Amino acid sequence: MTTTKTNKIIFWTSTILIFLFEGVMPALTSQTELAKEGIRHLGYPEYFGNALVVFKILGVIILVVPQIPKRLKEWAYAGFTFDFLFASISHYAVDGLDFQTFFPLIVLAILMVSYVFYHKINSNNLNS
Repeated sequence: MTTTKTNKIIFWTSTILIFLFEGVMPALTSQTELAKEGIRHLGYPEYFGNALVVFKILGVIILVVPQIPKRLKEWAYAGFTFDFLFASISHYAVDGLDFQTFFPLIVLAILMVSYVFYHKINSNNLNS
């Protein structure tokens, strides 16, 4: 298997995982009582959770649609990075050190794989 093909497989696998975790899952579950209680538990108002879901859905669309300009993709990656870091900090501040503190950092690691391989693919396309 060629390096370019491997890079594309790694990129799309990690990006699809982000799409599922940050786009599909929030879109389907954001209005459940459990999700609303999760936002309240962290001390945020309900409208913050709604806005977060809108931006997550827009962000994953930006990441998965190839025709979106690279500058917007960079902003989406940055936005998700802040989201995961602040989610981890929020959970730590409210609940202390537990799995909910580390889970956003695990998803951040997947996002970083997507980001690194996004750039590998694009640098290969420039050199071809």
